[in-house]
Amino acid sequence: MPKRVHNARQVSEIVAIQALSFIASDPERLGLFLAESGIGPETLRQSAADPQFLISVLNFIMRDDATVKAFANSVELDPTNVAAALQVLEDKPWERDTP
Repeated sequence: MPKRVHNARQVSEIVAIQALSFIASDPERLGLFLAESGIGPETLRQSAADPQFLISVLNFIMRDDATVKAFANSVELDPTNVAAALQVLEDKPWERDTP
């Protein structure tokens, strides 16, 4: 039985890693991401440990409705969960949590 993760940051990092895998699965999408991020394919794996890089991965996914929907569908998430993961990694409070 897989271990359940309850920490929102850990879950968000997992979503970002899944998003990176989704990006890497399409050579055209990967090329665009690498060009925009300035990361080389040889440093992609190392960069995945950097929280700022994970934010850039989710920002890349979130910038296009079709891409976020395709990613969310591929990992069986609601697209709003992808947005929530980005907010957690950016350490921004949810709008509903702001007084």
